[in-house]
Amino acid sequence: MSELTPRREIDALDVAGYLRRHPDFLAEFPDLALTLNLPRQQGSSTSLASYQLEVLRDKTRALTRRLQELIAVAQENEQLMVRVHAFTLSLMRAGSLGDTLSRVVATLTEDFHTDFVRMALFDSVEGFRADWLRIEARDSTRLGPFGEFLQKSEPICGRLNHDKLAFLFDHHADKVRSAVLLPIGNRGMLAIGSHDPNRFHPGIGTIFLKLIADAVDAAIGRFG
Repeated sequence: MSELTPRREIDALDVAGYLRRHPDFLAEFPDLALTLNLPRQQGSSTSLASYQLEVLRDKTRALTRRLQELIAVAQENEQLMVRVHAFTLSLMRAGSLGDTLSRVVATLTEDFHTDFVRMALFDSVEGFRADWLRIEARDSTRLGPFGEFLQKSEPICGRLNHDKLAFLFDHHADKVRSAVLLPIGNRGMLAIGSHDPNRFHPGIGTIFLKLIADAVDAAIGRFG
């Protein structure tokens, strides 16, 4: 049985030979090019230096695009937070339950640019009626399609099934292409609908929606 031949250490010539046989090596490992120290001379090193510069430029452009996207998102969130804050203050200034509910619908329609707003409450509002308000006892069979939603008490975003749309939006149900359904504590539901099928989708963040729902719940709670 012959002895194993000891492995020879790789030297600079081996590395240089490998790179000559694999001229696309740095294309597969662009980060490696950024760590190389190149002499300031003409020739092949100049070409590699140009490659390093181009890699840096690509990274800079990518980082710039990402930064611009983050700034845009931050600005949009800031504007949305201002609107939610103003919405909450408006509800706190309402003088009655009917006024509170009217402010909810008016603000979401005008300031948040929504197409349809509907509310469904489990308890009646004495002396108040509106075509956007549904009053339905919590144990009503008409709330059957909302059983899982009411149990989980979490926002739903996207396309609601026909039964939910028919209950909430009545004869406008076919016009609602996407919607948000929010639980109002243990008091009922708030639905926001849109003609745009992409306005509300399951991937959108719900933190601001929950803030709106919490504000409505607290505002209604002021009156009983």
